[in-house]
Amino acid sequence: MALSPGRRAAITVLVTAAFGGALYFALRGQQQEQAAQIEQQEVASATVLRGVISLDVEGYFKDPRVQKRLAAQRLPVEVVRVGSREMASRVVAGSAPDFFFTAGVVSANQIVEAARKANLPAVQVAPFHSPLVIASWEPIAKILVANGLAKAVSPKVYSVDTEQLTKLMLARKRWKDLKDSGGYDVSRSVLVSTTDLRRSNSGALYLALTSAALNGDVVTDRATGQKLALQLTELFKRQGYQENYVDGNFDDYVSIGIGKTPMAFLYEFQIVRHALQKKGIGADMVLMYPQPTIVNKEVFVSLNERAKALGELLASDAELQGIAVEYGFRIADTERFVAAVKPTGLAVEPRVTQLVDPPSPEVMTEMIDTVAREMTQ
Repeated sequence: MALSPGRRAAITVLVTAAFGGALYFALRGQQQEQAAQIEQQEVASATVLRGVISLDVEGYFKDPRVQKRLAAQRLPVEVVRVGSREMASRVVAGSAPDFFFTAGVVSANQIVEAARKANLPAVQVAPFHSPLVIASWEPIAKILVANGLAKAVSPKVYSVDTEQLTKLMLARKRWKDLKDSGGYDVSRSVLVSTTDLRRSNSGALYLALTSAALNGDVVTDRATGQKLALQLTELFKRQGYQENYVDGNFDDYVSIGIGKTPMAFLYEFQIVRHALQKKGIGADMVLMYPQPTIVNKEVFVSLNERAKALGELLASDAELQGIAVEYGFRIADTERFVAAVKPTGLAVEPRVTQLVDPPSPEVMTEMIDTVAREMTQ
């Protein structure tokens, strides 16, 4: 049966529309594919940012999710790890890395000062942080409570009177000398294990914290700093061998236990990271928060505009911030941090408010040098 002219026209329109639609989607698909290829090429060709980082954030930067996210933002990185106190020496005009990611404001300020002398623009940002804590054991915490040195804040969380504990250690008290010491009735001295302050930031912060405890506040002048450093040297000497890096001290606490390390001065992120990765902790492990304590900032120091953009991304990107929590760090969103830790059974202090700052870089450096010199005597 012959089609009417109207019907033929309608069919023609339909066929044309169908062909046009198919052509449109085909071209659109090609354009999308070409755009994706261009984007992949741009991502792949992005100039790699060279960074010098501390041990604290090495695992974070090795995480494939972090590497993928940074690459997608055209900010791929290559990093090398060195000690925080050695970083400032890497600031050399013409050969300096693009950025530093250091443990603590003291070393960060040293980097910035070195950059200033080399006429390099330096910008700081602290994407995440961690308070310094004393990782210990329930029997130890109970002895400290019985002797008025600590208080139970919540199950498995204690506050420690930093001033009184420091004075007791300087008085050379032994565990067996303390009241109700049956849970740890040994003849060894009451001491907090630290890293070597000559090489490690956490050891230096222990000096900052104990000096503030004896001084009643942060040490602000060189004469007082030197006097207190001389007094506190024995707290480092009497420990015997000290690890050069913070994970060594933590490893002793976890693997050897109360006999080797009744109290370990650590970053909170270390035991949080351990609990998250192991999905739990030992039954007797507890956290004790010195009153006051120091919050250690992981400080990102950029030396150019692209590195500055990287620092801002680390501090603001929700995905990157979430991954930082998985590595034990606190971020601006405290609730997110606490919620992540809760399933592990590790109890933490939700908000750490009793804080003291370390001394200025000049005073701190002189105090460290004083202790280092005395330790070789």
